[in-house]
Amino acid sequence: METLKVQKREETGKELDVLREQGFLPGVLYGSGVKNANLKISQKDFAKALKEYGESSLLTLELDGKKHSVLIHQLSKDALGHFTHVDFYHPSATKEVEVEIPLVFIGESEAVDNLNGVLIKEIHELKVKGLALNLPKEIKVDISVLKSFEDRILVKDLKLGEGIEAQKEPDEIVALVEEAGKSQEEEPVKEPAVEGVAEAKEEEKE
Repeated sequence: METLKVQKREETGKELDVLREQGFLPGVLYGSGVKNANLKISQKDFAKALKEYGESSLLTLELDGKKHSVLIHQLSKDALGHFTHVDFYHPSATKEVEVEIPLVFIGESEAVDNLNGVLIKEIHELKVKGLALNLPKEIKVDISVLKSFEDRILVKDLKLGEGIEAQKEPDEIVALVEEAGKSQEEEPVKEPAVEGVAEAKEEEKE
């Protein structure tokens, strides 16, 4: 898919439910150098674009014959997991952005296959910083380097691409292999919390 064609929409409020029943996904476009616009997108076309580009790499919107390179800034779903709304953000060509990139674990580990070990994934996504043009769809993690229980894959070992910087400590562990049953044996008993504290996710600054 070269571009995702979208249309301007007039529907608001309860009219959006009707729009969704007709096979459209409501959305908005905003950001650097573009005029804010309310959009509607074919749900089928959006699902195809999301699968191809992911939520962290640039995709091209076509609106009224004009093309815009955008990021999926926010994607809302209902209780059943159906998409209900999408925010498209047009980033500056010269200003770096921070996004979460999913990690995809590939390959086979000798420590798992030959030593009956258990693969432990300490990190499933990584916050990175860079120009939107350079952002990858995903970060591949090759676990074939895990040949023994002493081996580790660290943040600094990941291949992020040109101009992309991890927003975690370089020596933080991404993955390792442990002996079967070790995690359960060593896991301490946690005392019940006195107070529940919810950590708010900081909004991305434009």
